[in-house]
Amino acid sequence: MGFVGDTVDSIKSLQIRQVLTQGVSLGMIVTSALIIWKALMCITGSESPVVVVLSGSMEPGFKRGDILFLHMSKDPIRTGEIVVFNVDGREIPIVHRVIKVHERGDTGEVDVLTKGDNNYGDDRLLYAHGQLWLQRHHIMGRAVGFLPYVGWVTIIMTEKPIIKYVLIGALGLLVITSKE
Repeated sequence: MGFVGDTVDSIKSLQIRQVLTQGVSLGMIVTSALIIWKALMCITGSESPVVVVLSGSMEPGFKRGDILFLHMSKDPIRTGEIVVFNVDGREIPIVHRVIKVHERGDTGEVDVLTKGDNNYGDDRLLYAHGQLWLQRHHIMGRAVGFLPYVGWVTIIMTEKPIIKYVLIGALGLLVITSKE
């Protein structure tokens, strides 16, 4: 009958104890992933220690689909650093380079202006209405490393949700039907 028939027969032959064991195993895998993510957040000081580059605005340095590793330290942000930031009113973080730093004399706080390496102008058009600079609370982290092309998996699953559901379903079936 083929792969599908064998899978259905395998599911029918499962006992309650096996199903519970497989469910607990799946729960442990998900819980472990969440614990690792939270640990990375604590170690890096960033609310999102790993991000995927979603556009070509940072080419040729970073291409669409590259994964960036972030770290947020107390050191002041300087011109030339690549930062990931959130803008009020936008969900998706942006990866761009700091082109200007403005230090306020009265408080010592640092405001920054960013620009994509592949863009013509600065990012003031991307900022919230009336905002000219990014403050520290907008910055999620500094790029400290990257893996090229690995983020394409995330991009494809976001742009084609059916692939995500098929993959999750297949992995769920694999976990449920495995005998060990």
